[in-house]
Amino acid sequence: QVQLVESGGGLVQAGGSLRLSCAASGLTFSSFAMGWFRQAPGKVREFVAAISWSGGTTDYADSVKARFTISRDNAKNTVHLQMNSLKPEDTAVYYCAADYGTRTVRRDGYGIDYWGKGTLVTVSS
Repeated sequence: QVQLVESGGGLVQAGGSLRLSCAASGLTFSSFAMGWFRQAPGKVREFVAAISWSGGTTDYADSVKARFTISRDNAKNTVHLQMNSLKPEDTAVYYCAADYGTRTVRRDGYGIDYWGKGTLVTVSS
């Protein structure tokens, strides 16, 4: 049974940092491109960042570029999202996503094979 379990969310003041983690099990992790998406209250889910199976290619939404960094550890079956200079508009539930056999996760989320249940990030002003 495949599981993606996010952790690291919480309450932080604007300008602060958080590091999200996603622990994967039940799959051959190194065969999956991984990504992070988020959904703010009353809004549709949106792409945040993605990383290829090898970690050699990354992609970021313009709204988080230069503030967030995605990384992965294939030996530990984990993917991380380091979030710096957080803003109130970053408040959302953050979801981990896994896409088998593709070079990178599509920004529209099409074809995602597995989703985590999410972790809440709240940024206060």
